[in-house]
Amino acid sequence: MKADPTLQRDLEDLYTRYAEALDDGPLEDWPEFFTEECLYLIIPRDNHDLGLPMAIMRCESRDMLRDRVTAVRETMMFEPRYLRHHVTNLRVRSHAGTTLTASANFSVIEVLPDDLPRILMVGRYLDTLVREGEDWRWCERRCVFDSLLVPNSIIYPV
Repeated sequence: MKADPTLQRDLEDLYTRYAEALDDGPLEDWPEFFTEECLYLIIPRDNHDLGLPMAIMRCESRDMLRDRVTAVRETMMFEPRYLRHHVTNLRVRSHAGTTLTASANFSVIEVLPDDLPRILMVGRYLDTLVREGEDWRWCERRCVFDSLLVPNSIIYPV
């Protein structure tokens, strides 16, 4: 499906702002990209392809996303790090009224202060978005990662 150029530009801006919120913060802005009732998953490709629900991160509402931010900021202990998200090949899959589905590829590079950059994760976003007023928000975001292996802990959202 070929997207309307204005819609494509708006979505590219949204995906860029999303990555900037995760990379440069404030992380507290991240939940605002989602509807109140939403589904956010970081799920291995094999589980996704087989329809298995096991995910390494699962949030089912904006409040759960806010809880994740609180956990990162206040309760988790981890070595400081920087992230850089790269989002490519954004494609609108379907669009009807105020709902659309889209997909994009992603890679996340992680940098610890005393180490070389490393690829943390690669995969694809499978998204459903709805229009709320002037803004598009995710009501479902599946971050499907390609590797069977992941680092010990995924601290930040993807």
